[in-house]
Amino acid sequence: MLQELTRYLDSIVARDPSPRSRWEVLLYPGVWALGLHRAAHWLFEAELFFMARLVNHISRFLTAIDIHPGAKIGRNFFIDHGFVVIGETAEIGDNVTMYQGSTLGGTNPTNGVGGKRHPTIGDDVIVSLGAAILGPLVVGKGARIGANAVVTKDVPEGATMVGIPAKSTLVEVKPETQNFVPYGTPCNECFDPATQKLEILQCEMEMMRMRLASLLEERDAAAAKQSSARKRAGAKRD
Repeated sequence: MLQELTRYLDSIVARDPSPRSRWEVLLYPGVWALGLHRAAHWLFEAELFFMARLVNHISRFLTAIDIHPGAKIGRNFFIDHGFVVIGETAEIGDNVTMYQGSTLGGTNPTNGVGGKRHPTIGDDVIVSLGAAILGPLVVGKGARIGANAVVTKDVPEGATMVGIPAKSTLVEVKPETQNFVPYGTPCNECFDPATQKLEILQCEMEMMRMRLASLLEERDAAAAKQSSARKRAGAKRD
């Protein structure tokens, strides 16, 4: 158990440069919220629903993080800061990071029957600050949800989603963007959350410029090929 805790704390240190030691990480509200959720989920699975809700209520009071006892959470889950909401039927994979103010919300069934109504989050997903993922959709492995994005449809693996409603951006996948990137934005090494929209637009413009240059090269190559063919045909007639 101590080894598992150490691995968990090290996984947080790898994603957050601010702590100076594992002891400091132990004071993080996200760590306390996850620990209390493990207890609440165990009670929930044992059908001790009132006790599970009581632990959830205490956790929310202490950490400002609301994780329903029924939510299923994998290994090395990291909530950076607080004010995060995770619904009852949410399922979260391994090494997922959620930033402050993000939500895994559900749809309200018109027939009053609960069922699966919250998102399923794949491994290594990053959910940036203020983002909302709503409904029983699937977010693919390694996807990144940008700040304040509202996701209402399934997200492909490795996609970067921004906007309301969220759409995939034309961000080129490079070796340096395949690992963890703070706030889920691989556009710029000097990323500042306050300028995220501008940086994403710059990324899209750069990708469009590269695509346009590629199309122009193809057009010029085709024109040169046609011109060469006409010259050869004229030479044969002569």
